[in-house]
Amino acid sequence: MDDPRAQPPSMRPVPPETEDALHGDTMVVNMGPSHPSTHGVLRLVLRLDGEVVKAVQPHVGYLHRGMEKIAEGMTYNQFVPYTDRLDYLAPLSNNVAYILAVEKLLAITVPPRAQVIRVICCEIARISAHLLWLGTGALDLGAATIFFHTFRERETLYNLIESLTGGRLTTSYTRVGGLSRDLPVGWTGQVSDFTGKFPTVLDELDSLLTRNRIWMKRTQGIGRISAQDAIAMSLTGPNLRGSGVALDVRKTEPYSGYEAYEFEVPIGAEGDAYDRYLVRMEEMRQSVRILDQALRRLPGGPIAVDDPKITLPKKERVLTSMEELIEQFMLVTEGIKGPLGEVYHAIEAPKGELGFYIRSEGDKSPYRLHIRSPSFINLQSVEKMAVGGLLSDLIAVVASLDPVMGEVDR
Repeated sequence: MDDPRAQPPSMRPVPPETEDALHGDTMVVNMGPSHPSTHGVLRLVLRLDGEVVKAVQPHVGYLHRGMEKIAEGMTYNQFVPYTDRLDYLAPLSNNVAYILAVEKLLAITVPPRAQVIRVICCEIARISAHLLWLGTGALDLGAATIFFHTFRERETLYNLIESLTGGRLTTSYTRVGGLSRDLPVGWTGQVSDFTGKFPTVLDELDSLLTRNRIWMKRTQGIGRISAQDAIAMSLTGPNLRGSGVALDVRKTEPYSGYEAYEFEVPIGAEGDAYDRYLVRMEEMRQSVRILDQALRRLPGGPIAVDDPKITLPKKERVLTSMEELIEQFMLVTEGIKGPLGEVYHAIEAPKGELGFYIRSEGDKSPYRLHIRSPSFINLQSVEKMAVGGLLSDLIAVVASLDPVMGEVDR
C-alpha cells in the first residue's frame, strides 16, 4: 500500500522517534478490546521489551453511538435517557449534569426540594460508582474478597435507586425544571439507615486493604503522575486529586446548593495508584457526610417549577381541564424551546468533571451539543503512567484510572 495512512491503525509504521525508544527485542501485544481488566471495550496496543512496557496506544470507539449528533434531533427532555448510557455506573449524576446545562440555558432555578434531592442522587451515584471501582480494581489485583463486600453494598444502593426511579441501571430521573417524581414514602429513612451503617463497612474495607502488604506493593509507586503533568493533561476528579491538586467542581463552581454543605476534598501526595485509592475511599466517607446533611435539611414543597411551558401539568388536572390538556399536548409534541445562545455547565461526577456544552438557535432541540467526558480525557494519561513499568503493573494503572467506555466513546 502506497499511503501508510490508508492502513489500519495497528498496521501503520512506528514513527522514527518511537522506534528509537523501542530498541532491542520488542513485541506488539493487544490488550483488549475483550479483556476483563480493561473495564469495557478498551483496546491497548502495547510494545513490550520482555515484561517492560515501552509504549501504550489506546484505541477507543468500539462503543461509539453518536450521542452528541443524536441530541440535535431530540427535544431537551427526550435526550435524558441517553445520558444514562454515558457513565452507566452513575446515571443519576449524568442526568443532573445535562439538565443543569439546559436549565442554565433557560435561566431556570428549580425549587429547594428538587435541589436537595439532586444532591442526594449525585452522592448516592458517587458511592455506588466508587464501590464498583474498588471491587473490580481489587479483583484485578487478586483481592477477590473485596469484590463481594462492595457488591453487597451496591445492591443496597441499587434497591434504593430502583424504588426512587423505577430502574436500577438506567434511571432517567431528572427533568428540565425539576424531577420526574417525588420521593417514595419511607425512602429517606432507608437512605439514613444506609449512611448509618456504611462507615463501618468502609472501616472493614480499609482494614482489609490499606495496610495490606500485597496491595501496597501492587499500588505504591505504580502509575505515578505529577501534579504538573496531571494539570497539563486536563485530568480531573480523583485522578487529579491523587496528584495533590485540590480541584473539585462542588467547591470551585458549586451547583444545586453545594456551597451550603460541609465536606472536605481529599488529596494525595505521590500521584500513584495507591493515592488514587486513598482519595476515593475518603470521598465515599465525605459523600456519607453530605447525604446526612441533605437528609436533615430536606424541605417540603414542589419538586418542579410551576411553568406550563417547562413542566407537565399534574395528571388529575389534565383529565379534568381542557387548558391543562392542551398545555400537556403542546409540551409533549413541541418540546421546550430554548433561547438563542450557548452555555457550558459541569458537575463533579464520580470520574471527574462531566460537562455539557449546548448551543441553541431558538428551537426545541440543541443546535450543537458536546459532552466533556472525564473518562475520555483521563484515559490519555495511561501511557505517561505505564511506560517503563511492568506489564502486570498496567492492570493496576488502568484500574486506578477507573475509565468507563460508554462515557469515553459516547
